[in-house]
Amino acid sequence: MKTLDLEAVQAFVLVADLRSFTRAADALNSTQSAISVKLKRLEERLGHQLIERTPRKVRLSPKGEVFLEAARKLLGAHDDALGMLTDERITLKVGISHHIVGGELPALLRHMHRADPGLLVEMRVSSSREVEADFDRGALDAALVLRHDDSRRDGETLVAEPFGWMAAPDWTHRDGEPLRLATQAYPCRVRAMAVDVLDAARVPWVEVFVGGGIATIGAAVQAGLAVAALAQRVAPPGTADVGPRLGLPPLPSREIVLYSSTSDRRVRAALRTLVGAFSSVRPSAAL
Repeated sequence: MKTLDLEAVQAFVLVADLRSFTRAADALNSTQSAISVKLKRLEERLGHQLIERTPRKVRLSPKGEVFLEAARKLLGAHDDALGMLTDERITLKVGISHHIVGGELPALLRHMHRADPGLLVEMRVSSSREVEADFDRGALDAALVLRHDDSRRDGETLVAEPFGWMAAPDWTHRDGEPLRLATQAYPCRVRAMAVDVLDAARVPWVEVFVGGGIATIGAAVQAGLAVAALAQRVAPPGTADVGPRLGLPPLPSREIVLYSSTSDRRVRAALRTLVGAFSSVRPSAAL
């Protein structure tokens, strides 16, 4: 009877979810080459190619699409079996800036649970300023935030996050009128970054929408109300960076920084899985 390596199956599901060998390796605290070897052995065991890898993208083969559902069920049954014998529950309290919570988060949370079914995750999504404050007063085990200045240099730099002037593809700007902006309320540091760049370039602007979070700003952008300075990973589907087309000054990138105070081995392992969500500048671009 054929038996399957559960670690290889987990690697396959991660690559399928993240469309990235790099990010799957980060999530598993492994390497691209090790993930490739596991998948090759899994494919040899099954007798079918599961992943089609090109220089620019990773996608499932037809057989991989079929196997993915079975692989999820297999891992789920494994988690349930472990959960029956796991009474100890530990908690990871983590805060994340809403400017970097992208569409990859659900997949990473799923794999955090699979990696440790006994883990309780308490997550707060807020501004980088508020998340940092909660971490500094000991309310969080870890924080993922944007670094906007050099006022503090502790923490682990994960990646430089690019920003763009995001708008609906058919969004138009009338010559001679101020640039219509959708922003977060003051004192949002991304707002400050955007208006400072415009002021330095002497581009007139006017706020036409002030949101209470990235989701509301994204809705205003999708509705065609305005342009917004957004990290590319959180830009709403169907939007585009219209900065080059409109001749707007480029926005600087911002480093994503991890602050962590926990020494618990299980909590740190779960945290490294979460960090895998931010191991690539563009989630769809990393291979």
